[in-house]
Amino acid sequence: MFYKPAHVSFLTDSRISIPIPFNSILYHFLLYPPIPFLFFLSILQRSLPISFQDTMANAVSGMAVQDECKLKFLELKAKRNYRFIIFKIDGQEVVVEKLGSPEESYEDFSNSLPADECRYAVFDLDFITNENCQKSKIFFIAWSPETSRVRMKMVYASSKDRFKRELDGIQVELQATDPSEMSFDI
Repeated sequence: MFYKPAHVSFLTDSRISIPIPFNSILYHFLLYPPIPFLFFLSILQRSLPISFQDTMANAVSGMAVQDECKLKFLELKAKRNYRFIIFKIDGQEVVVEKLGSPEESYEDFSNSLPADECRYAVFDLDFITNENCQKSKIFFIAWSPETSRVRMKMVYASSKDRFKRELDGIQVELQATDPSEMSFDI
């Protein structure tokens, strides 16, 4: 493979010579900086293994998900140890804030959500169908009250899809900005 030195300056007057493949995208990227960096990342991401792609997705959304979040959700789904789980973003990762015991009600859950801060929540709803069958559905709720800070709303909104993908088995998704939007009737 033919290598051609490229001259790249890094915010100084000094020039650094780096041998790189002449026909590579990296060479093109270094010579033509107007190409958006995310375009370069998307090309790079398609050629990487799946596990590294997950790491890159965490880097793009800016949030990591603690293993405890996944484990507690699996316990809710399989063992039914909890009625609900409330998650919050702490620093640069999603963590478990509160676990609701199986005896707690929907009112206990809605009272556990803060009035002025965003949260993610999962609620296991038991109900009886018209055919008199006992059923259960797992709800994912993105709680974003209107009184919360704009930056917080943006962080939670941009990380929601990535976090939701980590929780396999969610059947219904709700976006709520007011307690009436996630009332039991809805």
